[in-house]
Amino acid sequence: MKNSLVLIAICFVFTACGQSNSKSKIVVSEENVSIELPKSIEKVVKEEAEWKRELSEEEYYVLRQKGTERAFTGDSWDNKEAGTYICAACHLPLFDSKTKFKSGTGWPSFYEPMRTDLVEDVVDRAHGMVRTEVVCSRCEGHLGHVFNDGPKPTGLRYCINSVSMDFVKKN
Repeated sequence: MKNSLVLIAICFVFTACGQSNSKSKIVVSEENVSIELPKSIEKVVKEEAEWKRELSEEEYYVLRQKGTERAFTGDSWDNKEAGTYICAACHLPLFDSKTKFKSGTGWPSFYEPMRTDLVEDVVDRAHGMVRTEVVCSRCEGHLGHVFNDGPKPTGLRYCINSVSMDFVKKN
């Protein structure tokens, strides 16, 4: 049910936004759902009050306040279906399910984004350690962190909060 509602909302958002090269395009037919990546990424800038109105309490906590959901609680950590993971805040496609792997951490893990310009790495010095935070390139929403202990071919593990993404199932 959540996937259907998300899909309807995404379709409405993209139809309302037009067909600019900086927008993602989701094409829906009875047989299939396809996601076209934007040619370039235009930043989405909103006041925090607007983000707070648009996002759930948990989404706001993770995406805007750099929080973390509890391990093994998100709806995507154990998802094995084919599809695309998109930013829950701005709907930018981020990760293809083909790059998802079981890391045992309790969060969805991917070895690479769909395209390197879709996410940005930021030095995170919080909690007395130095890590690499991963944010959405379009809205700068906090997604999670990337580590150098992933599988081939990249050796990377993008450890991403489920709540920071929505899943669009491939038909």
